[in-house]
Amino acid sequence: MKSLPTNQGTPARRYMLLLLAYPLLALAGALTHWQVFPLAALLLLLTVVMLPSLLARSKQAWLIWIVLSGALLQLWWHGLADLALETIPILINLLLAYWFGSTLAGDEPLIARFVVAIEGADRLQASGVARYARHLTWFWAVLLLAQSLVLAVLLTCAEHGGLLARFGVHNSLPIPDRWASAWLHVGGYVLLGVVFLCEYAWRRWRFRHLSHPGLHEMILQLAVHWPELIYGQRAVQP
Repeated sequence: MKSLPTNQGTPARRYMLLLLAYPLLALAGALTHWQVFPLAALLLLLTVVMLPSLLARSKQAWLIWIVLSGALLQLWWHGLADLALETIPILINLLLAYWFGSTLAGDEPLIARFVVAIEGADRLQASGVARYARHLTWFWAVLLLAQSLVLAVLLTCAEHGGLLARFGVHNSLPIPDRWASAWLHVGGYVLLGVVFLCEYAWRRWRFRHLSHPGLHEMILQLAVHWPELIYGQRAVQP
């Protein structure tokens, strides 16, 4: 198993702590209907995503950040910050589904990259592991795509705050706003977290003859070795 560099986990933890405020701000906006909360959530998400480049004092990154922040302020001024925020979960699920699915065309599906990053390439040689990794990659791609479709329906058909209602289009499938907002901002993330934990428990039982890292160590390993997850073996080639 790979050892975790002690000096590389701290930035990842800081980003995670910042991101913890995102669902809280999104939920506050859904409950109070104050546009300032979704605006703050969007600005926080934009800043966290661009933080490494901003801290590196990249002029291009700062220019992009200023322009996008200005666009978000315009959305807030026109009362559309909450609508923009509600598209974020859909985009995240679509991008993740594409990420998982795009790796299935090659010999290195995304879950196999996870295995290599966390436990080393030798683990893939164990009986059944490589096949399980490919099947699990398929599962996550399909689940994330289905989740994005459900979220799109909720955003479109919410009874009062949905796209159809806002633009005065007849809604033949009205969904109570509280249920739509709850799933958009909380339920969708909870579902993915529950599925992740259930799969982790199943994997430990399915391959109980193998050693497994703890959940905390596994998450830190993923944060540290993210280039290998994005680029696969190319990230470690000279």
